[in-house]
Amino acid sequence: MPQRRRRESDELKVQFLTSQGNAVSAEAEIGTRLLELAQAAGMPLEGTCEGQMACSTCHVIVEPDWFDKLPPASADEEDMLDLAAGVTRTSRLSCQIELSEDLEGLTVRIPGVARDMQFG
Repeated sequence: MPQRRRRESDELKVQFLTSQGNAVSAEAEIGTRLLELAQAAGMPLEGTCEGQMACSTCHVIVEPDWFDKLPPASADEEDMLDLAAGVTRTSRLSCQIELSEDLEGLTVRIPGVARDMQFG
């Protein structure tokens, strides 16, 4: 069985696709939450509840090729996604995605519609 190639750094790349169709690449350390990386990269993800899974303002759409590589969403996350605007089959809350080595090159789309849970 071939050995996995050792990473030279503890960083990985993620690509965000904006609602305007632009691709924005960003790098983060393994273990970073996708929401934190998105905000640092200037993506319009509010994250009103600061990752406590009490809102859906960090909703992203994971590209289909990547969706099955993520750990499954919890029942609580699924409940919050029911409240998000523009949900698709591959929607997730970015605060619940911890970046791991297996997610090198992850691509997610920023929805064009958002709903701020604090203001209705």
